[in-house]
Amino acid sequence: MRAPASGLTAFPAVPPDVRLIDLAWNEIAEVPGWVAGLAALEELRLDGNRLRSLPDLSGLTALRALHLDGNELASFPRCPPHLEVLFLYGNRVGAVPDRLSPGLRHLALGANGLTEVPGSLWKLTALESLNLAENALTEVPAAIGGLARLRMLDLGHNRLASVPPELGDLGLTDYLYLSDNLLAEVPEELGRLDRLAYLNLTDNRLTRLPESIGRMAGLVELRVYGNRLESLPGSIGALARLRELHLQGNRLERLPASIAGLEELRVLDLRNNRLRELPEALPAGLRHLDLRNNRLRSLPPVLPPLDKLDLRWNKLDGEPEVLRGLRERGCVILR
Repeated sequence: MRAPASGLTAFPAVPPDVRLIDLAWNEIAEVPGWVAGLAALEELRLDGNRLRSLPDLSGLTALRALHLDGNELASFPRCPPHLEVLFLYGNRVGAVPDRLSPGLRHLALGANGLTEVPGSLWKLTALESLNLAENALTEVPAAIGGLARLRMLDLGHNRLASVPPELGDLGLTDYLYLSDNLLAEVPEELGRLDRLAYLNLTDNRLTRLPESIGRMAGLVELRVYGNRLESLPGSIGALARLRELHLQGNRLERLPASIAGLEELRVLDLRNNRLRELPEALPAGLRHLDLRNNRLRSLPPVLPPLDKLDLRWNKLDGEPEVLRGLRERGCVILR
């Protein structure tokens, strides 16, 4: 049964042997009680409706996926015993019960006003993705390190002043979001996340990055903008797969010479820092370099074959010769 975004205001009749119901993005305000008797139902999609409550669905032993993002639920639903996917992002549940389906693999509880989560959540060892973003969490316990299968973790937009070193015990591969918290530092143990592809530490209070970041060999994208960084560790040049590095809005006065070793780097955003000079060599594969609003008076004699270079709000002495060559090859230069 598929009828997403169809303007429905009431739950339609469905055959008793239905396996999938997709009624996402409608105007449904109530789920009738008879839904709890659909014994063959394996997946129920009700994202983006107007639900404030649900019937007891705990008897649906075949149900594996329950999608409830973007509703108005004020309480946590009673979950079927074999549920593997539960998406509750953007509701108003406020509190998570002590007992959750032990086989959960994907759990999204972001934007629910949570100030804490029960200890039982950290025992859900089958979890592969966990979203707790946009809540009011102030701490994450060391027990999170037991989620050995976790590939994706979002703790962004909370009130975390620290994260435990046990984050380094996770098997994260896809992403780790720690953005928009109150972090003044992150533990050296993050360097053990050597398969992680995307790390977001933006909009915190970081004054330094751990030297161990150079061991995060899988990183493809690193975002650390909106912090208080005054320097970068030399080890950053060991990130051989890194393609994007976003450092805008910090307090950087110089870059380590090792940055030239980022052979796969294509995008380097350094706007709104305090750079007075650049290293003599930059990554050879660099294509987009944003240097807006720094304190540069000169440029290195050689720059990579850029496609775009933004130099606005600097005070360069004259017209550096290197810019002529870039213009001739078609580089867009903004001054």
